[in-house]
Amino acid sequence: MWKVLSLAVFQSALLASGQVFLKIALQKMRPFGWNWQFWGSLLVNWQFAVCGLLFLAASLLWMFMLKNYPLSVAYPLGSLSYAFAMIAAIVCFHEDVTAVRWVGVAFIMLGCCLITK
Repeated sequence: MWKVLSLAVFQSALLASGQVFLKIALQKMRPFGWNWQFWGSLLVNWQFAVCGLLFLAASLLWMFMLKNYPLSVAYPLGSLSYAFAMIAAIVCFHEDVTAVRWVGVAFIMLGCCLITK
């Protein structure tokens, strides 16, 4: 089970990193709209391209995990990305995270530990 856990940690880190780059890309873009200005700003945004590559890598790893491990193990371990996203919110965007949210992350981590036993 340690192998699937390490794959899930890596896959979750890729997903959370992709979300960070997506947020950065969207902050640099024009306001959302169904117009050429918005979509043009999307196509020349390197952070958006990195986001896509990270999501692609995470998706390929996810397919490997689903093929080789039970869904009842792999799918819940995907929730590790929530913990990585909380850490990224603090480090990259200087967001305040309340104690209640940390308790929620602790429950997620506990659940992942129980699943891998």
